[in-house]
Amino acid sequence: MLAGMPAPPPTPRLAFREMTPDDLDDMAALLGDPQVMRYYPSPMSRQEALAWITWNQRLYCEHGFGLWLLTLRDTGEFVGDCGLTPQQVDGVTEIEVGYHVRAALQGRGLATEAAAACRDYARDVLGADRLIAIIDPRNRPSQRVAEKLGLVVERDSDNHGRWRSPQRIYAASLQQR
Repeated sequence: MLAGMPAPPPTPRLAFREMTPDDLDDMAALLGDPQVMRYYPSPMSRQEALAWITWNQRLYCEHGFGLWLLTLRDTGEFVGDCGLTPQQVDGVTEIEVGYHVRAALQGRGLATEAAAACRDYARDVLGADRLIAIIDPRNRPSQRVAEKLGLVVERDSDNHGRWRSPQRIYAASLQQR
């Protein structure tokens, strides 16, 4: 543990852990996959995947959370990443839930299972009172995950011109009712 805070507890099918440079082959394959990254400006290079790991390691140290590596509990097979990242949106720092699942494992509810665990972690461990997801308007699968988590469309934003095209901001209050 880089930050001294645990990753989310396992779900019925998934385990979470911090990324390390040893995960570069898996992360480079995931983030370099055109299908996984179809709603990003482009797939990432191996060097960009290493920078992604380094970014998350910095987040673990500075914030106690980031995107965690996902594996199947039964087999240890690499699934993707899912977690929480601080994001500047329209001048406000928000906590975003994000996820990437290997193309071969998409459509099985794994992103929803992982993201729900991260939503609960944000509420129960971090004490966050709000969670967002920043999603390309064309990305219906990710929108469905956000909706299953209880997030609703709040607005579209180009983040004061920082993003190439407007993104859909999904949000939910995490305050205990």
